[in-house]
Amino acid sequence: MLSNELTKGTLQTIILKLLAEEQKMYGYEITQHVKSISEGKMILTEGALYPTLHKLEKNGLVRTQQVMIGKRMRKYYSLTAKGKKANVNKLAEFQEFINAMHLILKPKTTTS
Repeated sequence: MLSNELTKGTLQTIILKLLAEEQKMYGYEITQHVKSISEGKMILTEGALYPTLHKLEKNGLVRTQQVMIGKRMRKYYSLTAKGKKANVNKLAEFQEFINAMHLILKPKTTTS
């Protein structure tokens, strides 16, 4: 399982990407989707997920829609137009980060 620290730094990017692909999702669905896609290596806690979703909503990147499911109210999250642009930017930024990490972590070549 990956550390919570690594996950926390990428949580906005993960959420934006999932919402871009799935159109709308509710919180528990996001946690289960991440767990499934990552083959159990990444576990999102409610304590990390919901503050991030609220921050994305406050910043105008996601909107919410409440739907009555049986006797329960379920809150769905979806991207706004601003959120769709942010997703593209976050994915590009993260890819640059991955490329930089590859450069840093690659084995040092020695010359004789």
